Amino acid sequence: MKQSLAILYICFNSALGFGQVAEFSFVKPTHKFPKTDEGPVLKHYYVFRNSGNAPLIISSYAVGCHCTEAIFPTYPILPGKTDSILVTFDTKGKFYQQDRTVILTSNAKKKEYSLRFKVFVVPRED
Repeated sequence: MKQSLAILYICFNSALGFGQVAEFSFVKPTHKFPKTDEGPVLKHYYVFRNSGNAPLIISSYAVGCHCTEAIFPTYPILPGKTDSILVTFDTKGKFYQQDRTVILTSNAKKKEYSLRFKVFVVPRED
């Protein structure tokens, strides 16, 4: 009888654990920088909240160009907690309308999440 209760308890706790997921909730996943002259490195913090019920762990990010980088928390974000991701964009050698995406990989319910920014870069006149 004790063994049956112990097995039932373990199964019940396991079932509850499987239902726990982390989830991103970004305040604003798209950012538009003002018109910018070519040259500076632009920076923006994307604020998010873990709206799930398990710790959120960001494992990596992907970008289409070495001119864009992301700095993200390397520690677990607990449920209900807020943090941010810093995205930088080097405008040197970039001209006119730029539309970039940063793809985050995590343990969230949606495994990949995209952040986006736009900027019009005015070419430097030599």
